[in-house]
Amino acid sequence: MRKTVINKTLLAVALLAVLPQAQAHRQWLLPSSTQIEAKEAWVTIDGAVSESLFEFDTNALALDGLQIIAPDGTFINPENSYKGKFRSSIDIKLLQKGTYKISNVSQNVMASYLLNGEQKRWRGTEDNMAKEIPAEATDIKVSRTFARLDTFVSSGKPTDTVLKAANQGLELVPITHPNELFAQEKATFTLLLDGQPVANTVVSIIAGGVRYRGVLSEISVTTDAKGQLNVTWPYAGMYWLKASYPKAPEMQADGTRAPMPEKRYNYAATLEVLPQ
Repeated sequence: MRKTVINKTLLAVALLAVLPQAQAHRQWLLPSSTQIEAKEAWVTIDGAVSESLFEFDTNALALDGLQIIAPDGTFINPENSYKGKFRSSIDIKLLQKGTYKISNVSQNVMASYLLNGEQKRWRGTEDNMAKEIPAEATDIKVSRTFARLDTFVSSGKPTDTVLKAANQGLELVPITHPNELFAQEKATFTLLLDGQPVANTVVSIIAGGVRYRGVLSEISVTTDAKGQLNVTWPYAGMYWLKASYPKAPEMQADGTRAPMPEKRYNYAATLEVLPQ
């Protein structure tokens, strides 16, 4: 019995040694299903911010910037919405056959300034910045972060209308249909910023189930000169793809970090990869 306890303890220590790389807060959307064949089709979308990918362990994601594009290209509204402690949820009635694109678009503003000789920091929305930073503040530096989260759901046969680029902010445009991804097969995407290809940028790909694997198993793929990237999915399951532009400033030799760029873009998508 004692040997078993010791072995379990060693296993826990070993897992803790590899888990820190996974302990980053991630924002994501998660559909209850990505392919629906029911006559009266519905899907529930959960949104959360978590440390363990696709686990409800930190905060609900605000869905104020939610956009739902139906297969015919029109915008529709969810039927129900709910926000709890760990997740937000919406229901969508899929009245049309084809592929839907569900996105959450947001913008955050960070600022630093001097007030009476003291360094201050502020975080909030564009609308509140002018009201909440004192008029007498000086040396104001502002950084804006634009974020987009995507996922795709098909009722019946997948269609292509919603796959067109939005041409706003950072986005990963599917060339391989996102509801026709299969394990051990290659998929192709194009990374765009305001409609223009983004070359030589790393896209991180993480499969769900990190909690049970004990290791992140992150795949990093770099876009080519045309902004394209190819990924061969190692196995079936839900995947989270993340890209940022430009790169976050690195720590300098004196222990300080360079100022954030005036504009920074984040993109993430949740995709399901099916078994062969």
